[in-house]
Amino acid sequence: MQIIETILALALTLGILVTLHEYGHFWVARRCGVKVLRFSVGFGKPLFSWYDRQGTEFAVAAIPLGGYVKMLDEREGPVPEALKDQAFTSKPPSQRIAIAAAGPIANFLFALFAYWLLGVVGVTSVAPIVGEVGPDTVAERVGLREGMELHTVDGHRVVSWRDVNMRLLERAGEQGEIAIGVSENGARGTVSGPLQGWRLSDEAPNPLLEFGITPWRPDIPPILGQISNGGRAEAAGLKPGDQVLAVDGEALGNWFDLVDAIQAAPETTLSLTIVRDGAERTIDVRPAEREQEDGTTIGFVGAGVQPVEWPEEVLRDVSYGPLAAIPNAFHETWADTRLTLVAIKKMVTGLLSPTNLSGPITIARVAEASVSSGFEDFIRFLAYLSISLGILNLLPVPVLDGGHIVYYTIEAIRGKPLSDEAQALGLRIGMTLILTLMVFALYNDLMRL
Repeated sequence: MQIIETILALALTLGILVTLHEYGHFWVARRCGVKVLRFSVGFGKPLFSWYDRQGTEFAVAAIPLGGYVKMLDEREGPVPEALKDQAFTSKPPSQRIAIAAAGPIANFLFALFAYWLLGVVGVTSVAPIVGEVGPDTVAERVGLREGMELHTVDGHRVVSWRDVNMRLLERAGEQGEIAIGVSENGARGTVSGPLQGWRLSDEAPNPLLEFGITPWRPDIPPILGQISNGGRAEAAGLKPGDQVLAVDGEALGNWFDLVDAIQAAPETTLSLTIVRDGAERTIDVRPAEREQEDGTTIGFVGAGVQPVEWPEEVLRDVSYGPLAAIPNAFHETWADTRLTLVAIKKMVTGLLSPTNLSGPITIARVAEASVSSGFEDFIRFLAYLSISLGILNLLPVPVLDGGHIVYYTIEAIRGKPLSDEAQALGLRIGMTLILTLMVFALYNDLMRL
């Protein structure tokens, strides 16, 4: 069932973004007088299609990993004399550049709209309050302490842990000092210290944790929430709402004590002392065995924690009026754009491992999680992914929109296009590079599984 939900979330996510991207090409092509033969969302054989008054076929195809706009083009076959003025190749370089750039521009415009919408609707985030500071970490060297709330990083305002993560990622691998604006016991100030070339790990980097910060969270009592169908918890008779007081007679302090006890006992019977309907009782459960990525095994019973309420004083409501939300939308879009460009730069220079490159499997998993998390997370994920798609397509690589823009710009400067041989060579290089990146990203996805 979860696999189906993940596939549907991927199809929904890519369907939205691909449709927006391709519609950008389509809309500008039509305005430039180019005849569009097909507008396809997805690759392969169309599942269904229809035609508009101008003879354009609109199709939804079986493989939801992209899309395309097919235009009348003399490079792909003979064009009737009466239609030559509607061919893409008959248009001046300036119009072809506009058509190629329209797809990525549509992605950025969508991100702006998404962040404007979130600003108007309003979002609630958890204040970035430090829970623990790891020993011998940058956070300790800087002077962060438990209970401090972070307000700025290098002068940039932060209102959530997402903001902090983005700022820390930008500084990964760098020298120099980092300055963090904080408040403690009502007093504001700034702490700072040297980064000393602080780096992220190659596998699944976590900027906060590796910087030395564990976010503050409220005490989470060991009360069961969701019970998985067919799991050991259900088989043992555990129910949502059960509070676990002790495991094998050892009292529990919080939910994480329970998790540790279960994970440490695969295929070992545990005696749980629980409270249900005000009465204590004992239930035996035998955690199943699950193998981790590092080869170790842990126990699990198929039970989740009952959600806890965050205290009002640590929640931050951020909302804007329709006009005030516009500059905020530009700020958020630029922040995501900068983060993506910095990440690409750090991968190229070796400051960030290429193993962080993600493919369709990771996108599907994140999409499913964001859809499940609610409207705000899904829209934010769509905005960030849309920006990433726009930047990727603007890279000056043949096959991508950016590569076409480079070709047409050279043509505009020279007064004639590059030779067919040069364009064919560029196409082969571009295809090789893109396929290599796709295979590498898919390999990373499979390794994460």
